[in-house]
Amino acid sequence: MMAAVENVKDDLPDRFGAMLVKELRQNMRRGSFVYPFIGIHLFAIVALLIEFQGDGGYPYEKYTGMLNVALLWESGPFWKVVTVICAIIMPLGGLVLMGQELDEGNHELLLLTKLSRWKVVRGKFITLFGLSLLTFISLLPYVIVRYNVGAIEVIREMACSASVVGIAAMMCAGAIGASSFRGLLARIGVMALFIGSAALGCGIPIAGAGGVTSGAGLFFNLNALAGTICYVTLGLSLARSRLRLVVHAYEVKPSYMVVGLLVFTPFVVGMATAMTALHAGFVGLIGMTLVAIYADATPKAPAWVKPPAPNVPPPAPPPMQDASA
Repeated sequence: MMAAVENVKDDLPDRFGAMLVKELRQNMRRGSFVYPFIGIHLFAIVALLIEFQGDGGYPYEKYTGMLNVALLWESGPFWKVVTVICAIIMPLGGLVLMGQELDEGNHELLLLTKLSRWKVVRGKFITLFGLSLLTFISLLPYVIVRYNVGAIEVIREMACSASVVGIAAMMCAGAIGASSFRGLLARIGVMALFIGSAALGCGIPIAGAGGVTSGAGLFFNLNALAGTICYVTLGLSLARSRLRLVVHAYEVKPSYMVVGLLVFTPFVVGMATAMTALHAGFVGLIGMTLVAIYADATPKAPAWVKPPAPNVPPPAPPPMQDASA
Protein backbone atom coordinates (compact mmCIF):
# COMPACT_ATOMS: atom_id res chain seq x y z
CA MET A 1 0.00 0.00 0.00
CA MET A 2 2.83 2.40 0.91
CA ALA A 3 4.60 1.61 -2.39
CA ALA A 4 1.47 2.54 -4.33
CA VAL A 5 1.24 5.85 -2.46
CA GLU A 6 4.90 6.61 -3.21
CA ASN A 7 4.38 5.87 -6.94
CA VAL A 8 1.45 8.29 -7.03
CA LYS A 9 3.55 11.03 -5.41
CA ASP A 10 6.39 10.48 -7.88
CA ASP A 11 4.07 10.59 -10.88
CA LEU A 12 3.41 13.72 -12.95
CA PRO A 13 0.70 15.95 -11.45
CA ASP A 14 -2.66 16.27 -13.21
CA ARG A 15 -2.35 20.05 -13.54
CA PHE A 16 0.04 19.49 -16.47
CA GLY A 17 -2.90 18.26 -18.55
CA ALA A 18 -3.87 14.75 -19.56
CA MET A 19 -2.29 14.90 -23.03
CA LEU A 20 1.01 16.32 -21.80
CA VAL A 21 1.29 13.75 -19.02
CA LYS A 22 0.55 10.93 -21.47
CA GLU A 23 3.20 12.09 -23.95
CA LEU A 24 5.84 12.68 -21.27
CA ARG A 25 5.33 9.19 -19.87
CA GLN A 26 5.81 7.63 -23.29
CA ASN A 27 8.62 9.77 -24.67
CA MET A 28 10.86 9.80 -21.60
CA ARG A 29 11.23 6.03 -21.99
CA ARG A 30 11.94 6.07 -25.72
CA GLY A 31 15.34 5.66 -27.27
CA SER A 32 14.65 8.77 -29.38
CA PHE A 33 15.37 10.80 -26.24
CA VAL A 34 17.83 8.67 -24.26
CA TYR A 35 20.33 7.90 -27.00
CA PRO A 36 20.63 11.43 -28.44
CA PHE A 37 20.87 12.77 -24.88
CA ILE A 38 23.88 10.57 -24.19
CA GLY A 39 25.34 11.00 -27.67
CA ILE A 40 25.23 14.77 -27.68
CA HIS A 41 27.40 14.93 -24.58
CA LEU A 42 29.97 12.66 -26.17
CA PHE A 43 29.97 14.73 -29.35
CA ALA A 44 30.10 17.96 -27.31
CA ILE A 45 33.26 16.79 -25.54
CA VAL A 46 34.86 15.90 -28.88
CA ALA A 47 33.84 19.28 -30.31
CA LEU A 48 35.38 21.09 -27.35
CA LEU A 49 38.64 19.20 -27.77
CA ILE A 50 38.71 20.16 -31.46
CA GLU A 51 38.11 23.81 -30.60
CA PHE A 52 40.83 23.80 -27.96
CA GLN A 53 43.27 22.33 -30.47
CA GLY A 54 42.64 25.30 -32.76
CA ASP A 55 43.37 28.96 -32.23
CA GLY A 56 40.41 29.32 -29.82
CA GLY A 57 37.89 32.05 -30.27
CA TYR A 58 35.75 33.33 -33.12
CA PRO A 59 35.45 36.91 -34.32
CA TYR A 60 32.49 39.02 -33.27
CA GLU A 61 30.08 39.60 -36.15
CA LYS A 62 27.72 42.55 -36.59
CA TYR A 63 24.88 40.27 -37.74
CA THR A 64 24.74 38.54 -34.38
CA GLY A 65 21.03 37.91 -34.01
CA MET A 66 18.38 35.23 -33.72
CA LEU A 67 17.98 32.73 -36.59
CA ASN A 68 21.23 33.76 -38.28
CA VAL A 69 22.02 30.27 -39.54
CA ALA A 70 25.31 31.34 -41.16
CA LEU A 71 26.58 32.74 -37.85
CA LEU A 72 25.44 29.61 -36.05
CA TRP A 73 27.26 27.32 -38.47
CA GLU A 74 30.45 29.41 -38.43
CA SER A 75 30.74 29.47 -34.63
CA GLY A 76 32.77 26.31 -34.37
CA PRO A 77 32.27 22.54 -34.02
CA PHE A 78 30.45 22.88 -30.71
CA TRP A 79 27.49 24.78 -32.14
CA LYS A 80 27.38 22.52 -35.18
CA VAL A 81 26.93 19.50 -32.92
CA VAL A 82 24.29 21.27 -30.83
CA THR A 83 22.36 22.40 -33.91
CA VAL A 84 22.35 19.01 -35.61
CA ILE A 85 21.17 17.07 -32.56
CA CYS A 86 18.93 19.55 -30.69
CA ALA A 87 17.41 21.35 -33.69
CA ILE A 88 17.32 18.60 -36.32
CA ILE A 89 17.68 15.01 -35.11
CA MET A 90 15.55 15.20 -31.97
CA PRO A 91 12.71 17.24 -33.53
CA LEU A 92 12.55 14.89 -36.52
CA GLY A 93 11.66 12.14 -34.05
CA GLY A 94 8.24 13.78 -34.00
CA LEU A 95 7.50 12.43 -37.48
CA VAL A 96 5.86 9.43 -35.81
CA LEU A 97 3.83 11.18 -33.10
CA MET A 98 0.52 11.94 -34.83
CA GLY A 99 0.59 8.73 -36.85
CA GLN A 100 0.19 6.73 -33.64
CA GLU A 101 -3.08 8.48 -32.86
CA LEU A 102 -4.51 8.53 -36.40
CA ASP A 103 -3.59 5.03 -37.56
CA GLU A 104 -5.05 3.38 -34.47
CA GLY A 105 -8.08 5.67 -34.25
CA ASN A 106 -7.08 6.96 -30.82
CA HIS A 107 -7.80 10.56 -31.88
CA GLU A 108 -11.51 9.78 -32.04
CA LEU A 109 -11.51 8.61 -28.44
CA LEU A 110 -9.43 11.63 -27.34
CA LEU A 111 -11.82 14.08 -28.98
CA LEU A 112 -14.78 12.46 -27.24
CA THR A 113 -13.30 13.69 -23.97
CA LYS A 114 -12.85 17.31 -22.88
CA LEU A 115 -9.64 17.54 -24.92
CA SER A 116 -9.82 19.91 -27.87
CA ARG A 117 -7.79 19.49 -31.04
CA TRP A 118 -5.49 22.29 -29.92
CA LYS A 119 -4.84 20.55 -26.61
CA VAL A 120 -3.93 17.31 -28.37
CA VAL A 121 -1.35 18.85 -30.70
CA ARG A 122 -0.12 21.29 -28.05
CA GLY A 123 0.60 18.46 -25.63
CA LYS A 124 2.66 16.66 -28.25
CA PHE A 125 4.55 19.84 -29.15
CA ILE A 126 5.37 20.77 -25.56
CA THR A 127 6.68 17.25 -24.94
CA LEU A 128 8.85 17.08 -28.07
CA PHE A 129 10.15 20.64 -27.78
CA GLY A 130 10.63 20.23 -24.03
CA LEU A 131 12.87 17.20 -24.54
CA SER A 132 14.96 19.08 -27.12
CA LEU A 133 15.16 22.08 -24.81
CA LEU A 134 16.12 19.89 -21.85
CA THR A 135 18.97 18.40 -23.86
CA PHE A 136 20.12 21.87 -24.88
CA ILE A 137 20.05 23.14 -21.29
CA SER A 138 22.20 20.19 -20.22
CA LEU A 139 24.96 21.60 -22.47
CA LEU A 140 25.24 24.92 -20.63
CA PRO A 141 28.23 23.68 -18.55
CA TYR A 142 30.18 23.25 -21.79
CA VAL A 143 29.41 26.87 -22.68
CA ILE A 144 30.84 27.97 -19.33
CA VAL A 145 33.99 25.96 -20.00
CA ARG A 146 34.38 27.64 -23.39
CA TYR A 147 33.88 31.04 -21.76
CA ASN A 148 36.58 30.38 -19.14
CA VAL A 149 39.16 29.60 -21.80
CA GLY A 150 38.25 32.71 -23.78
CA ALA A 151 36.80 30.89 -26.77
CA ILE A 152 33.50 32.75 -26.97
CA GLU A 153 31.83 36.15 -27.09
CA VAL A 154 28.83 36.49 -24.78
CA ILE A 155 26.57 38.21 -27.34
CA ARG A 156 27.49 35.67 -29.99
CA GLU A 157 26.70 32.77 -27.68
CA MET A 158 23.35 34.30 -26.73
CA ALA A 159 22.47 34.70 -30.42
CA CYS A 160 23.47 31.11 -31.15
CA SER A 161 21.41 29.87 -28.20
CA ALA A 162 18.33 31.77 -29.36
CA SER A 163 18.83 30.43 -32.89
CA VAL A 164 18.99 26.80 -31.72
CA VAL A 165 15.88 27.22 -29.57
CA GLY A 166 13.95 28.94 -32.37
CA ILE A 167 14.92 26.41 -35.05
CA ALA A 168 14.13 23.52 -32.70
CA ALA A 169 10.66 24.95 -31.97
CA MET A 170 9.84 25.32 -35.67
CA MET A 171 11.22 21.88 -36.55
CA CYS A 172 9.24 20.24 -33.74
CA ALA A 173 5.99 21.86 -34.90
CA GLY A 174 6.71 20.99 -38.53
CA ALA A 175 7.50 17.37 -37.69
CA ILE A 176 4.26 17.01 -35.72
CA GLY A 177 2.29 18.51 -38.60
CA ALA A 178 3.96 16.25 -41.17
CA SER A 179 3.45 13.18 -38.98
CA SER A 180 -0.32 13.55 -39.37
CA PHE A 181 -0.05 12.41 -43.01
CA ARG A 182 -0.04 8.74 -43.85
CA GLY A 183 2.86 7.27 -45.76
CA LEU A 184 6.57 7.99 -45.52
CA LEU A 185 6.74 9.86 -48.82
CA ALA A 186 3.84 12.13 -47.84
CA ARG A 187 5.50 12.98 -44.54
CA ILE A 188 8.84 13.69 -46.19
CA GLY A 189 7.16 15.87 -48.82
CA VAL A 190 5.19 17.90 -46.27
CA MET A 191 8.27 18.31 -44.07
CA ALA A 192 10.32 19.49 -47.05
CA LEU A 193 7.58 22.00 -47.91
CA PHE A 194 7.51 23.22 -44.32
CA ILE A 195 11.29 23.68 -44.16
CA GLY A 196 11.38 25.49 -47.50
CA SER A 197 8.52 27.78 -46.52
CA ALA A 198 10.13 28.53 -43.14
CA ALA A 199 13.49 29.27 -44.76
CA LEU A 200 11.92 31.79 -47.14
CA GLY A 201 9.30 33.16 -44.76
CA CYS A 202 11.87 33.86 -42.06
CA GLY A 203 14.84 34.61 -44.31
CA ILE A 204 13.21 37.37 -46.40
CA PRO A 205 12.31 39.75 -43.53
CA ILE A 206 15.49 38.96 -41.59
CA ALA A 207 17.71 39.66 -44.58
CA GLY A 208 15.75 42.82 -45.39
CA ALA A 209 16.03 44.21 -41.87
CA GLY A 210 19.71 43.27 -41.65
CA GLY A 211 20.49 45.00 -44.93
CA VAL A 212 18.71 48.21 -43.98
CA THR A 213 20.06 48.48 -40.44
CA SER A 214 23.53 47.11 -41.34
CA GLY A 215 23.40 44.76 -38.38
CA ALA A 216 21.19 42.62 -36.19
CA GLY A 217 19.14 45.33 -34.57
CA LEU A 218 15.65 45.50 -33.14
CA PHE A 219 13.78 44.82 -36.39
CA PHE A 220 16.12 41.92 -37.23
CA ASN A 221 15.27 40.11 -34.01
CA LEU A 222 11.57 41.05 -34.09
CA ASN A 223 11.30 39.45 -37.53
CA ALA A 224 13.10 36.34 -36.29
CA LEU A 225 10.84 36.03 -33.24
CA ALA A 226 7.68 36.58 -35.31
CA GLY A 227 8.88 34.00 -37.84
CA THR A 228 9.39 31.43 -35.10
CA ILE A 229 5.91 32.02 -33.66
CA CYS A 230 4.31 31.97 -37.13
CA TYR A 231 5.79 28.65 -38.24
CA VAL A 232 5.22 26.97 -34.90
CA THR A 233 1.56 27.93 -35.28
CA LEU A 234 1.45 26.75 -38.91
CA GLY A 235 2.96 23.38 -38.00
CA LEU A 236 0.51 22.80 -35.16
CA SER A 237 -2.39 24.03 -37.30
CA LEU A 238 -1.48 21.43 -39.90
CA ALA A 239 -1.60 18.69 -37.29
CA ARG A 240 -4.85 20.06 -35.87
CA SER A 241 -6.46 20.12 -39.32
CA ARG A 242 -5.91 16.38 -39.68
CA LEU A 243 -7.87 15.70 -36.49
CA ARG A 244 -11.18 16.93 -37.87
CA LEU A 245 -13.71 14.14 -37.51
CA VAL A 246 -16.24 15.66 -39.90
CA VAL A 247 -15.63 17.70 -43.08
CA HIS A 248 -18.76 19.06 -44.76
CA ALA A 249 -19.25 18.71 -48.51
CA TYR A 250 -19.12 22.49 -49.03
CA GLU A 251 -15.85 22.90 -47.11
CA VAL A 252 -12.32 22.86 -48.44
CA LYS A 253 -10.39 20.07 -46.79
CA PRO A 254 -8.74 21.70 -43.75
CA SER A 255 -5.30 20.21 -44.35
CA TYR A 256 -5.35 21.59 -47.91
CA MET A 257 -5.95 25.07 -46.51
CA VAL A 258 -2.95 24.87 -44.18
CA VAL A 259 -0.72 23.46 -46.92
CA GLY A 260 -1.82 26.41 -49.04
CA LEU A 261 -0.82 28.74 -46.21
CA LEU A 262 2.65 27.21 -46.20
CA VAL A 263 2.92 27.91 -49.93
CA PHE A 264 1.66 31.50 -49.81
CA THR A 265 3.20 32.68 -46.54
CA PRO A 266 6.60 33.60 -48.09
CA PHE A 267 4.79 35.69 -50.76
CA VAL A 268 2.71 37.52 -48.14
CA VAL A 269 5.74 38.13 -45.96
CA GLY A 270 7.75 39.31 -48.95
CA MET A 271 5.06 41.88 -49.84
CA ALA A 272 4.86 43.05 -46.22
CA THR A 273 8.64 43.42 -46.13
CA ALA A 274 8.67 45.47 -49.34
CA MET A 275 5.75 47.67 -48.23
CA THR A 276 7.48 48.50 -44.92
CA ALA A 277 10.77 49.52 -46.58
CA LEU A 278 12.40 46.18 -45.62
CA HIS A 279 11.92 46.81 -41.91
CA ALA A 280 8.73 45.20 -40.60
CA GLY A 281 8.20 41.92 -42.39
CA PHE A 282 6.94 40.65 -39.05
CA VAL A 283 3.61 42.35 -39.83
CA GLY A 284 2.97 39.74 -42.53
CA LEU A 285 4.14 36.96 -40.22
CA ILE A 286 1.73 38.04 -37.50
CA GLY A 287 -1.10 38.21 -40.03
CA MET A 288 -0.41 34.68 -41.28
CA THR A 289 -0.26 33.46 -37.68
CA LEU A 290 -3.78 34.75 -37.08
CA VAL A 291 -4.99 33.21 -40.34
CA ALA A 292 -3.52 29.84 -39.31
CA ILE A 293 -5.31 29.98 -35.97
CA TYR A 294 -8.75 30.80 -37.36
CA ALA A 295 -8.59 29.10 -40.77
CA ASP A 296 -9.70 25.73 -39.44
CA ALA A 297 -12.30 26.66 -36.87
CA THR A 298 -14.60 23.84 -35.84
CA PRO A 299 -18.05 24.65 -37.30
CA LYS A 300 -20.66 25.43 -34.67
CA ALA A 301 -24.35 26.16 -34.94
CA PRO A 302 -25.55 29.66 -33.94
CA ALA A 303 -26.81 30.09 -30.42
CA TRP A 304 -30.39 30.66 -31.58
CA VAL A 305 -30.59 27.29 -33.37
CA LYS A 306 -32.40 24.71 -31.28
CA PRO A 307 -30.81 21.28 -31.01
CA PRO A 308 -32.57 18.51 -32.94
CA ALA A 309 -34.96 16.25 -31.12
CA PRO A 310 -33.35 13.09 -29.79
CA ASN A 311 -33.73 10.14 -32.12
CA VAL A 312 -35.17 7.75 -29.56
CA PRO A 313 -37.44 4.90 -30.67
CA PRO A 314 -40.97 5.00 -29.17
CA PRO A 315 -41.64 2.65 -26.29
CA ALA A 316 -43.00 -0.74 -27.15
CA PRO A 317 -46.77 -1.20 -26.58
CA PRO A 318 -47.75 -3.24 -23.54
CA PRO A 319 -48.43 -6.90 -24.19
CA MET A 320 -52.03 -7.90 -24.89
CA GLN A 321 -53.80 -9.66 -22.06
CA ASP A 322 -55.69 -12.91 -22.73
CA ALA A 323 -59.48 -12.26 -22.50
CA SER A 324 -60.17 -15.79 -21.30
CA ALA A 325 -57.97 -15.15 -18.30
